[in-house]
Amino acid sequence: MPRAKRGNKRRKKRKKILRLAKGYFGTKSKLYRPATEQVMKSLNYAYRDRKQKKRNFRKLWISRINAAARLNDLSYSRFIHGLKQADVEINRKMLADMAVNDEEGFAELVNLAKENL
Repeated sequence: MPRAKRGNKRRKKRKKILRLAKGYFGTKSKLYRPATEQVMKSLNYAYRDRKQKKRNFRKLWISRINAAARLNDLSYSRFIHGLKQADVEINRKMLADMAVNDEEGFAELVNLAKENL
């Protein structure tokens, strides 16, 4: 009787990798070894970029808040410091949204920050 060499498990493992590699260019989606290398790299990129996405959005929000605050004659750092002094707990995402969509409300917050400096 011939010796069994992993059988279904090996095929299942390879099919899983090739399924993950679907859509990659050239041999990276067809052959097992290049597909494995690319899938490992891609999963690492995905993990890394989930962290970087948070950083990038925070940078974007800060840029928007700074631009809107400077239109109201106040720098970003002084604006945030004034809000902290006034015990206003509002996150940067909401502040950036207000800066873009609700200029009057943002101007009120800037005035509140100026009073508490």
